[in-house]
Amino acid sequence: MLKVLLASILLIALNAQAQTLKIRGRKPAALNGSQFAASISDTGINLAKREKIIFKAIKKGNVPEFYRKLVLVTDSAMIDNKPAKISYYTIPDYIAIGTDTDYFYCPMTPALAQRVANKLKCSLPTRKMVNAIYATASIKLSPMPLLPGPAMTTVPVFVHHNEIVRRQLDSLGNQLMHGALVAGDKKDVIISNRIYNDTSAFHVVIYGWHKKSGKAIQPLYARHLSSWADYSHGIRLIQRTVWVNGKKTSIKKVLRSEHLNVLLSDEGPIKKPFYPTHVN
Repeated sequence: MLKVLLASILLIALNAQAQTLKIRGRKPAALNGSQFAASISDTGINLAKREKIIFKAIKKGNVPEFYRKLVLVTDSAMIDNKPAKISYYTIPDYIAIGTDTDYFYCPMTPALAQRVANKLKCSLPTRKMVNAIYATASIKLSPMPLLPGPAMTTVPVFVHHNEIVRRQLDSLGNQLMHGALVAGDKKDVIISNRIYNDTSAFHVVIYGWHKKSGKAIQPLYARHLSSWADYSHGIRLIQRTVWVNGKKTSIKKVLRSEHLNVLLSDEGPIKKPFYPTHVN
């Protein structure tokens, strides 16, 4: 009983203590979302060059101000027939470049997503974490898929879908509070045992895009090669530091633990909770 009480007290303290994304301040002269999207839309810019430009922009802090305040998510599981609780912090929406009023969601390959996560001292989520984040989200958008085709990995289609999602958000009017936890707008690029266990070639593993009923329209899928990044892919960053029953630890340690992994994983321990950052 005392442990539960102490964990509850810590949770209140965590709520009172704002956690922030470890990223540089945004320069006033940095490109807004529309300008940035236009800058990478040239068909002469290949995937590798595009991803270098995206990484450089994020590294320099060109993300909306409201992304910097992280949102608390809690989950629980039974361990040794006892309830255990975990608390962690996520960015409020999928990673984007630009200002609070003009930002561009950036689909990216898993290698780049991992580099961004590493740079910002974050992790990508597991399937279980995606479900918990969706359940916690105060703004749940309806998925807006586009017709599949070869253009779905191109910047013009990224921009088109970005505009659709922004219209959804704008339609909320006063209900939309910058910094509120948003979900339902993209699928998640997730960490999973299937990154390494499926074949000799690395794959991107995706999951999510929940309907308002709570059902994910994208089951866990690991058939796209690691070079694939389409308009529907969102990159959700979660701070590495987590708290288990009030004790500070890390996502990596929890996922590798034979004992604690159930708090963050529904596929057992994940010994390699990351993507390779350089894929030949």
